[in-house]
Amino acid sequence: MTMTSTFGARGSGSRGPSGDPLVGRVLDGRYEITERLARGGMATVYKGIDTRLTRTVAVKIMHVGLGDDLEFARKFDHEARAAARLSHPNVVSVFDQGADAVDGNVVRPYIVMEYVEGQTLRDVVNAHAPLDPLAALDLLEPVVSALAAAHDAGLVHRDVKPENVLLGDRGKVKVADFGLAKAISSQTQTATQGLLIGTVSYLPPELVTSGHTDARSDVYSAGVVLFELLTGRKPHSGETPIQVAYAHVHQDVPPPSAHAPRGTVPPYLDALVARATARDPALRPPDGRVLLTQVRRVRAALLAGLTDDPELTQDLTPTAVRVRELDPDSALTQVVGHRADLEATQHISTARPSFAAPREELTDPQPYAPPTFRDAPPPVVPGHDPRLRPSGSEHAERVAVRREREARRRRRGWVAIILVLLLTTVAAVTGWYLTEGRFTSAPALTTLTRADAAAVADGADLAVDFTDGWSETVPVGEVVSTEPAPGARVRKGTRIEAVLSRGPERFAMPTVVGLTADAATATLRDANLKVGKVTTRWSDTVAQGVVLSAGQGAGSSLKRDTAVALVVSGGPQPVKLADWTGKDAAKATAALKKAGLTVSVTTANSDEVESGDVISQDPPSGSLKKGDEVALVRSLGPVLVTVPNVRAMGIRKAEETMEAAGFKTKTKKATNYLGLGYVVTSSPGGGQQAPKGATITLALV
Repeated sequence: MTMTSTFGARGSGSRGPSGDPLVGRVLDGRYEITERLARGGMATVYKGIDTRLTRTVAVKIMHVGLGDDLEFARKFDHEARAAARLSHPNVVSVFDQGADAVDGNVVRPYIVMEYVEGQTLRDVVNAHAPLDPLAALDLLEPVVSALAAAHDAGLVHRDVKPENVLLGDRGKVKVADFGLAKAISSQTQTATQGLLIGTVSYLPPELVTSGHTDARSDVYSAGVVLFELLTGRKPHSGETPIQVAYAHVHQDVPPPSAHAPRGTVPPYLDALVARATARDPALRPPDGRVLLTQVRRVRAALLAGLTDDPELTQDLTPTAVRVRELDPDSALTQVVGHRADLEATQHISTARPSFAAPREELTDPQPYAPPTFRDAPPPVVPGHDPRLRPSGSEHAERVAVRREREARRRRRGWVAIILVLLLTTVAAVTGWYLTEGRFTSAPALTTLTRADAAAVADGADLAVDFTDGWSETVPVGEVVSTEPAPGARVRKGTRIEAVLSRGPERFAMPTVVGLTADAATATLRDANLKVGKVTTRWSDTVAQGVVLSAGQGAGSSLKRDTAVALVVSGGPQPVKLADWTGKDAAKATAALKKAGLTVSVTTANSDEVESGDVISQDPPSGSLKKGDEVALVRSLGPVLVTVPNVRAMGIRKAEETMEAAGFKTKTKKATNYLGLGYVVTSSPGGGQQAPKGATITLALV
């Protein structure tokens, strides 16, 4: 026997190797495989992109060989469609299914599911078990709620285990792989003649012995998961999977208190695990809905701080009495809910003839019945033998008096017996009424109209108080939920609360454009919405901090807490000011004006900066806003001075004259140089303009 398992659609798996041939492929022209998440015995789970709807999905692709059987393909399609119809907040949604030649020419079935970012319950068990009982039930309750919804829809999971329970990053608990085990099990049994599907540690006994499963099988697996959460270990172990499987058949799941930290698991929690994991399916809760009610009763007791609740423990403890017929080869199992019922049936086994007697001795045609007061002899008067007759010597009056006395005593005896029986009957009826007769089970009213729900409740001797509530899934006017939940034990004549659907809850998007960011946040909060991503955009016309646009139009109908993106003005865009010193003033002016700045230009002489270039700017650099002013000083070049006329002057006189005018001098010989030492010409010549401090060349003769 081979045990196999599959993996749920979770987002914490490791990235597949780059050599995986399916990574990068597109199934049916729609689902692009981007990453391998996990690999199981029957399928591999990939992360993918639905290119049509641009959303992340999980794609489970069956291994090679499972798509070859046409019967398997038919059942796989049927079960996937059934799972897709199951809509529940604690169930991983099934979006699509199909088959594609994803590996050469081999057709492999696949299913597209909701992608859940987080971890599995197995990760929690490995890291934190044993858990506190209240924490364990907080994790189990949404799992059982998902099973209850599936069982209500006629769908059985068949593979409940921690690996198929996903814990989202936001605390959401979801159950994966609904209905898929049935199709895989059918294919595998055909291929391997009886192969069991599912993790062996969670198999119900009936799956091992007969291959038959129903809602009670999911209840058993959920009970084993609760045992593991409370103890950190599995209930049965063995060297081979077969040994573990048959341990489920022949051994009860031990009480969690025997393996959990001392004093942490109360008796009624032991009883809940024992009830859910009873080897006889008839002793378990019939489906997830009843188990959910029991889990909530135990959770309420834990919240109340009860270390023991004998009545709750007695209600949850599974008890069976076997009533054998005269044929010793057959037996009838009667389920007894309370210890009093068990004691009331014990006379059946003790009063019947011994089963060790030969079969031919058990042929009495009269049915056995316990003796009653009608079969009892008259009461015996002490000292008197009723067989004796009075002697002839006794007086007739004395005999009559004695007979009358005996008759009175006999009548008093019968009256006493009748009174005892009446009191016993009254006590039994009163006890039954106090413990059972005045109670009934809360009916399932979800999805019923107001009138139908009131009629069903009236048939159960209950009344209903209706309130309104929102629902994304239940149509308007139908019951969304009830308190207490369906199956809960309530007194007859009491009132239960039912919430009628008002349809999806929606809120109108308010006008936030033109408000400040703080005012827009408050307005969205008042409208039961919240601020999403906030981005900033420059604006020359809208003041900084004012909302320019919103991700949703005013008046749009939105869900509660919808995140609305906002675009907020950052004011005018800053202008980065460059340093134009020493550069062409005309180009600087044009560039600054193009950037939206105001430019003012003044002039000044400069011995260092060429004429037409920028001597200085204010401010020198940094960031400015459009419209800010920049002052430039444009160079006029150095100061010009008139060159004096020194022609015919002696060399010394000419140099003194030039120096007095602010010039420097140098000399050269004229073409007709005679050595006289007089100036013939100057360059620049006398009367011309030259920069102050320039060098004047003097020609000598």
